[in-house]
Amino acid sequence: MVTTNGFAKRLILYVLVALTLFTAIFPFLMMLSTALKPSAETISLNPTFFPRHITWENFRDVLNPDVFPFWRYFLNSFQISFATALISVVVGTMGAYSFARLDYKGRGVFQKGVLFIYMFSGVLLIVPLYKMVTAAGLYDTKVSLVIVYIVLTMPVTLYMLGNYFRTIPESLEEAALIDGLNRFQVIYKIIVPLSLPAIASVFIYVFMIAWNDYLFASIFITSEDKMTLPIGLSHLFQTKNFVWGRMMAASLLTAVPIVILFSLVEKYFSGGLTEGGVKG
Repeated sequence: MVTTNGFAKRLILYVLVALTLFTAIFPFLMMLSTALKPSAETISLNPTFFPRHITWENFRDVLNPDVFPFWRYFLNSFQISFATALISVVVGTMGAYSFARLDYKGRGVFQKGVLFIYMFSGVLLIVPLYKMVTAAGLYDTKVSLVIVYIVLTMPVTLYMLGNYFRTIPESLEEAALIDGLNRFQVIYKIIVPLSLPAIASVFIYVFMIAWNDYLFASIFITSEDKMTLPIGLSHLFQTKNFVWGRMMAASLLTAVPIVILFSLVEKYFSGGLTEGGVKG
């Protein structure tokens, strides 16, 4: 039997959940509404939430290379984000495993050093990173952004993967070592398969950081043919082709890869892969 007190608590919970969902979804609904409106309607003195006349012209214009080089910016963003995420996962897996399992001199110092670096804001690293990139002759290259993003995200990568690796029973690795596997084979055949939820989470995290970044991309990239989507969108503001509908359409299309990527690997977030490992 549901009491009055219990009903009130449940009602408050539902209201809070509804408010949270509304707060999160409303900006995207506004973007979609604006993208579907004709240009004159987006700047009307009597704005409406629902479009009076739905048009797909803004999406067609954004995908038209003569109006906005969306696909070039998209390809640049994808190349940089994917390379950054892939390298971070590979390097982070090795580093995190060493922190979690291996015993060597200075391990504690390295671990604390990684967390110490993470305490600094990324803005404070702009000047030293800029000097390093220019000294290496990598300024205005995609490689420079990949290096910068790896530096920025590696502390979180090591921290997340290291904590997950510690939850895997060491008895599994000991049994594998007794059977003749070396450390690299243990990582490849035991640790990685059991850590897919954490690896997928880290991959998405790094990919999103690189995909959405504006600050570092605006500093390290100046050539238009190497610009990423956030920089391209900001340039759209300064051109004669700028209208609010096109801007909102381009912003929605920019979010599509993140939504697709999250949908594909969402199942790995449920975890639980380590439970069967011990019992087997």
